Amino acid sequence: MADSTRGRVDEEALDEVVRFTSDLIRIDTTNRGGGDCQERPAAEYAAEQLAGAGLQPTLLERTKGRTNVVARIEGTDPSADALLVHGHLDVVPAQAEDWSVHPFSGEIRDGVVWGRGAVDMKNMDAMILAVVRAWARLGVRPRRDLVIAFTADEEASAEDGSGFLADEHAGLFEGCTEGISESGAFTFHDGSGRQIYPIAAGERGTGWLKLTARGRAGHGSKVNRANAVTRLAEAIARIGAHEWSVRLTPTVRAALTELAALYGIDPDLDDPDGVDVLLGKLGPAAALVEPTVRNSANPTMLEAGYKVNVIPGEAVAYVDGRYLPGGEDEFRTTLDRLTGPDVDWEFHHREAALQSPVESATFARMRAAVEEFAPEGHVVPFCMSGGTDAKQFSRLGITGYGFSPLKLPEGYDYGALFHGVDERVPVEALHFGVHVLDRFLRTA
Repeated sequence: MADSTRGRVDEEALDEVVRFTSDLIRIDTTNRGGGDCQERPAAEYAAEQLAGAGLQPTLLERTKGRTNVVARIEGTDPSADALLVHGHLDVVPAQAEDWSVHPFSGEIRDGVVWGRGAVDMKNMDAMILAVVRAWARLGVRPRRDLVIAFTADEEASAEDGSGFLADEHAGLFEGCTEGISESGAFTFHDGSGRQIYPIAAGERGTGWLKLTARGRAGHGSKVNRANAVTRLAEAIARIGAHEWSVRLTPTVRAALTELAALYGIDPDLDDPDGVDVLLGKLGPAAALVEPTVRNSANPTMLEAGYKVNVIPGEAVAYVDGRYLPGGEDEFRTTLDRLTGPDVDWEFHHREAALQSPVESATFARMRAAVEEFAPEGHVVPFCMSGGTDAKQFSRLGITGYGFSPLKLPEGYDYGALFHGVDERVPVEALHFGVHVLDRFLRTA
């Protein structure tokens, strides 16, 4: 059996991760949120690669064509808890006319793989497949059982993906206590030569809201003190202008503490003003934590009326709300106050906030894996401002981390590439990811 303590993959794995990323991008799995996405071709592709590694993947659907893949790798320590390694197969839409290359070409040009999903998150899917297949060739087994899951529908409600798996197929995840997935261990360049590698140990909760204002319908030329559009607009303006209070979770406090030490700053994190002062001193690195020191609510959609000279009796708006672990009660009471007596609100979609320990052995092993292959880097914990499939898997008691390693050159804005135009990933970043993921998963 190959050495189980030090990451080591073969050249074929480095070739495969590039090919798999390109191949998966070429399979159009656009999820517009209306249920028309078809992940099955990508799921079958992933299942074929897993089967080639001697595994027995299971394909599961709640809705025809919305396919998920699950497989288990037996570890060497039967007393150890299992680890879930998951990635989603769907992607957000892309307008081809806006791109330098066709977004579903998977083109490899000048050492870069282009296309929708290159960072979110077919790159990580490809890394998982490349590592698993390398292990099969090299005779490697991990210390703990690994459950590999490729999911549908993450870019919408997850009802056909991780939600369906957690609710209907919990047995496939027996023994899993922790999981890793997207949005962590990527290179963040701070503009002054530092390379920071944030590993996610938490997510803000999702509170997508529907606001409904009701009033008296009537002619547009008449005085109307009960105009639903006016009532809605006033509520939306209050929500958009609201300044939320600082709320530090343990993960965010740890992130600020480590960043402050990196920059030689002595912060007062018990003073809300001190948190903002620290953020102002961190420069570009503040972007890693600034969205997660507070709850937030951003109006995004408005629906009202059907004719310019008719005052409608109802007006509707949608708000993208996010709340920190422990912050949902504050979020609810604040929305009650901001909407006022003439506007009702309800959750259009709601998912829990998550928090994972940064002092865990698993986090330490992720940190060590990154530092082995990027010794010049500085690993810090952080909380995601948005959410992932880890929310649904948390229903099974699985603690989630964001760990999809990429070593990016300066000029690559990881955050902007998510859902952005000209999404792309360097080949060398994929190679780094395979090395780091292999190193971590062997001993996790």
